[in-house]
Amino acid sequence: MAPFYKATCEMFGWSVDGALLAAMEAANASELATLSEAIKTAQENEGESEVCAAMLARAEMLMRIGEKEKALEAFDEAYAKTVGLGPKLDLLLTKLRLCLFFDDKKLTSATIDAAKGLLEEGGDWERRNRLKVYEAVFLISIRSFKKAAALLLDSVATFTATELISYNRFVLYTVTTSILTLPRKELKAKVIEAPEIVQVISEIPHLYDLLNGLYDCQYRTLMAALVGIIDALCEDRLMHAHSRYYWREIRVLAYTQFLESYRSVSLGGMAASFGVSPEFLDKELSGFIATERLSCKIDKVNLVVSSTRPDHQSAQYQATIKQGDLLLNRLQKLSRVINI
Repeated sequence: MAPFYKATCEMFGWSVDGALLAAMEAANASELATLSEAIKTAQENEGESEVCAAMLARAEMLMRIGEKEKALEAFDEAYAKTVGLGPKLDLLLTKLRLCLFFDDKKLTSATIDAAKGLLEEGGDWERRNRLKVYEAVFLISIRSFKKAAALLLDSVATFTATELISYNRFVLYTVTTSILTLPRKELKAKVIEAPEIVQVISEIPHLYDLLNGLYDCQYRTLMAALVGIIDALCEDRLMHAHSRYYWREIRVLAYTQFLESYRSVSLGGMAASFGVSPEFLDKELSGFIATERLSCKIDKVNLVVSSTRPDHQSAQYQATIKQGDLLLNRLQKLSRVINI
């Protein structure tokens, strides 16, 4: 892994171990020479499938040592020689792992689109389901949790992409994204009662308490579990960039769900339900109210939190008036252009 070792040292400002680097480069050169000779032999004496297999072995070796650009070129060369939808999809999935590892979002998106194009021509269900997991992982990396949750839930019963993530990690992603994006009814049917998830959720620390704490309105349990889950997400390669967002959104979701049951509630009573101090909750709610994330207000004199549920009918009326004004303005502009 000499190329990856050099890139990592440059990124973090570490000093390079010259002897170690030289040894790795020599081992890489020897293996590449062997693979290049195998490609040459296959081209001279064997068929197209043997040539393709030799080229793919070279591409996978370059990927393994972290030589991104050369590996991508080698994959493209192998793809051009590959015949059949199945082998082409397998090659694109391998290329996707390289793109995801180096967090190349543009190339990842393009490769997913290419794989989807092949699937429209045919392809078996196993590769189709694996691609769903790959796409979901990419969507998580760009914080498109709703689309990711839909793809992950579709793959729960048929998950086979163990070369990308473990099943427990897959369940962690499925549950954490579903909590934010699914309504309560769907959350129960698709996640809480899903036998594939129930089977392993207890193996993932804090995940069961997070899921059931929210659904069962056990907010003290939820808040305690959320701390543990955030620690796990901070250490996760995909989710660490979104851990603060997730921390905030789960709390907003919990506070909103709690306040839907009350017209007004004492600040102390609400704080006790969440297992936090009134002072902390006061500061917390104030921030979310100021950013219009919560529909409530705090009476600082009587220490009461009052829910201010929006009137949906009035909101729809105002939206209709606004859209009507916008339409009239556009028609007026269009009439001027036509008259000219």
